Amino acid sequence: MRWAGQQIDVETPGTLPGLGSIAGLVRSVTTPEFQGITFHEVLARSALNSVPGSALPFNWTVNPYRGCTHACRYCFARPTHAYLELDTGQDFDRQIVVKTNVAEVLRRELARPSWSREPVALGTNTDPYQRAEGRYRLMPGIIDALASSGTPLSILTKGTLLRRDLPLLTEAAADVSVGIAVSLALGDEVLRRRLEPGVPSVRGRLDFIRAIRDAGLPCGVMVAPVLPWLTDSTDQLDELLTSLSAAGATGATPLVLHLRPGVKEWFMKWLAYDHPALVSRYESLYAHGAYAAPSYQRAFTTKIRPLLAKHGFATRTSHRSEPIRGTHPPAPPQDPLF
Repeated sequence: MRWAGQQIDVETPGTLPGLGSIAGLVRSVTTPEFQGITFHEVLARSALNSVPGSALPFNWTVNPYRGCTHACRYCFARPTHAYLELDTGQDFDRQIVVKTNVAEVLRRELARPSWSREPVALGTNTDPYQRAEGRYRLMPGIIDALASSGTPLSILTKGTLLRRDLPLLTEAAADVSVGIAVSLALGDEVLRRRLEPGVPSVRGRLDFIRAIRDAGLPCGVMVAPVLPWLTDSTDQLDELLTSLSAAGATGATPLVLHLRPGVKEWFMKWLAYDHPALVSRYESLYAHGAYAAPSYQRAFTTKIRPLLAKHGFATRTSHRSEPIRGTHPPAPPQDPLF
């Protein structure tokens, strides 16, 4: 395994082969309420992850989890599990690494005289409010550490569990800049269950957006990923943006599906099973790389701009710059290895 550092002498029964030597591994846990999921609890050696010089609107991230129970077929973070010599398919969905001491480590790092209180983003790799957060409750400590140090923060999530922390985030917003964005691109609940089986329902996330706005916080929406020939018609996009506007979203940023190596294979396997007639069209569209062909991107921009204007959202669209799980970032930020 590519896990350097301290060794743990006792391998927990039922752990994947070799995982007993993960740097900082404390134990591997399975519980009845998370059937099929294994949590690998580790003691992190660092919390802040530097991403300088990228096209991202921030230089620092915190990722309390690796792997994600949302199990989105298109998730761009899947290749990070290959770095751990775990597969980018089911292992990414079911083998979740949990940095149990991340808040304590973060406090130490934020207390350094060299820390300049630059903005810190959460949710740039895997979702900090995935189901595991209900068990481990890492985010309250992270939010408190950032806010009490005077550090601005932003959170991107599909997880309605963030509702639990709205009072804490509202309190933090009195002292530092707090940004919240919800990822919601699939208005079709049947398709959502097929592509995002661990993600809260469409209605649940629309209600979640309303709750964020009712708490007095802004809430942008990442309409990502837009799926060619599945969710990209004018009527589909207009209906979704109508719902987002009605829920009170303060912005909407649509992004077209991005398929990096390690993700493309997993997504195409799903496509071949659920929509075999589209396979050849996707192969052609993504024949020259991870991004949809420029002709498609130009046509999409032409289509979406008037819809964004119609619903009162900014008319900016993007194909490459925003850090959206499972959609269109540059190469995903790499966590420090515990």
